[in-house]
Amino acid sequence: MRLDDERESLNVEDRRGSSSGRRSGGGMSMGTMMMLWPIIRPLLRTKFGWAIIGAGALAYMAGFNPLSLVGMGGSGTTTTPVNSAKEDQQVVFMKKVLASTEDVWREIFAKHGARYKEPKLVIYRGYTHSGCGGAQAEMGPFYCPADKKVYLDLSFFDELARNLNAPGDFAQAYVLAHEIGHYVQDLEGTLSKVQQAKQSWGGSSARSNALQVKVELQADCYAGVWGYYAKNKFHILSPGDIEEALNAASSIGDDVLMKKAGRAVRPDAFTHGSAAQRAAWFKRGFDTGDIRQCNTFGQ
Repeated sequence: MRLDDERESLNVEDRRGSSSGRRSGGGMSMGTMMMLWPIIRPLLRTKFGWAIIGAGALAYMAGFNPLSLVGMGGSGTTTTPVNSAKEDQQVVFMKKVLASTEDVWREIFAKHGARYKEPKLVIYRGYTHSGCGGAQAEMGPFYCPADKKVYLDLSFFDELARNLNAPGDFAQAYVLAHEIGHYVQDLEGTLSKVQQAKQSWGGSSARSNALQVKVELQADCYAGVWGYYAKNKFHILSPGDIEEALNAASSIGDDVLMKKAGRAVRPDAFTHGSAAQRAAWFKRGFDTGDIRQCNTFGQ
């Protein structure tokens, strides 16, 4: 990406200096529970599974990350020096990417007669608090509707490049653009409608998962729409950028992550979509630049 002359967003909270490598207490957040649910659910069917859950809970309370055992997270401790030169460069890059999303979505909203109110990006290392509970590196980047903020631990990009084989600056930009896509969904009222539907279904996890997949794929499509404007209006893309984004989208597909964790691929347990789905919806947004083409709920 060509961002040397681009502005930096002011809507960033840099909490790296106050972040901790271990959680500071309290129960497991809802975001963590949602991420672990596809793993936990089959374990509930056997006594042995309950034993594994108990052991994992004890490990979690002791500050150890159970996800590291299945290749989905680090140890829960931070090893990269806070405010290192590399991280400082990444923070500047994220500020510039965030600024570009602000410019793009401000223009899109204006075309539809609406005003885009910019969200906040919280950058942290290890652990911090959010309106949705504790934010931990193992959770990956996420958007919290309660405080209208996106949370990002920069160590996720190391994970993305090293363990998921998805390096590159535009891969990182795609991740942020995806989370901003969730913020746009919140402004549109989509997230609240989805939450109401899930609550009305009670214990139907399969239906809830299927609906959540539509939410995630739409956010991928919105990220693609941002990419369309970044390329065709702001001219900040470089050769190979689109391939980096498609590779990143594929690398974090549910089927890929399940295989990597040594688990059977079960579509009913998907919460983000398959590799093919994620790449396809990003490309749809990127090719059209039209948010009306991102109606995953009509599919």
